[in-house]
Amino acid sequence: MVFSKSRMPDAKDALPGRADAMPVPEKHFVNANRLKGPFPEGLATAMFGLGCFWGAEKLFWQIPGVYSTQVGYAAGLTPNPTYREVCSGQTGHNEVVRVHYDPAKVSYETLLKKFWEGHDPTQGMRQGGDVGTQYRSGIYVYTDTQQRAAEASKAAYEKALAKQGYGPVTTEIMAAPTFYYAEDYHQQYLAKNPGGYCGHGGTSVACPAFTAA
Repeated sequence: MVFSKSRMPDAKDALPGRADAMPVPEKHFVNANRLKGPFPEGLATAMFGLGCFWGAEKLFWQIPGVYSTQVGYAAGLTPNPTYREVCSGQTGHNEVVRVHYDPAKVSYETLLKKFWEGHDPTQGMRQGGDVGTQYRSGIYVYTDTQQRAAEASKAAYEKALAKQGYGPVTTEIMAAPTFYYAEDYHQQYLAKNPGGYCGHGGTSVACPAFTAA
């Protein structure tokens, strides 16, 4: 059977996956904070998909107030997938970055601004030359407050993009699904490989101010 990488697979066609989680280091390569829980009390969690997770993660670990970032797979069907399986188009997962941050030092709205300005959210199942369901635009929310802020920011940014001639925003917004860690070598990839591929140029359209309802 031939699968299209640009279409979500049916559950009956998804790869079976495995019960064991991907082993990853305990510490973040860039700041030496925890890469795996338990995380310090008082932190909040956010999750975004905006194309290749190498460049996406770097956008967020540079923000003051962000404690830790992790790359992984989410919003698909296969438990504990491998990178090769995700790339096959048979898991339905998105490449995501999960962000643990101190809300007393950085707001969720600041993270949303970085998200919108860090990629082109009008491209559907692709980001630039990267094509497939794993490169789709997504905001995965953990609270009702995040949901409202995400929806408000989407409406504001879509309006700004339309004025510049861009098409409709294709970003999916949903309750945060299970996060599966990506392989060790993907974690903080661009810090380990400074000359590596990034692919995050955005649209050059600034995300406007917005107010969550």
